[in-house]
Amino acid sequence: MDNQDPKEERVEPVFRNGTITIVGILLAFSLGFITHWAANPIPWQTYHLIAVLPILVGIALQMRALAILLDVKSLKRSIHDRACRIFIAGLILAACGVGLAILLDFFDISAKSALPGAS
Repeated sequence: MDNQDPKEERVEPVFRNGTITIVGILLAFSLGFITHWAANPIPWQTYHLIAVLPILVGIALQMRALAILLDVKSLKRSIHDRACRIFIAGLILAACGVGLAILLDFFDISAKSALPGAS
């Protein structure tokens, strides 16, 4: 059985280019969030790692998907679909990490404002 099927379904280059654009933009948002959060005035604590780790793994997966999509081999439907699955997994992980980061910051701020004498 030959793995190189000449009739393997292919992705239209315009569709692939749109996918690359979307992946690049959402990757930039993920990188922007982690950069902004790193500059947050709330001091980092060890428990913030539960938010940072999924964001970083999600960003790594998004970068991997972009690398796959930038290769001309991604015009093959199977490779394009694999890159999209990797990207979606990375996006979900990053989004979960962002949600956790927002919750942690909310709890930090509300805990400080609930203390007596806090301004």
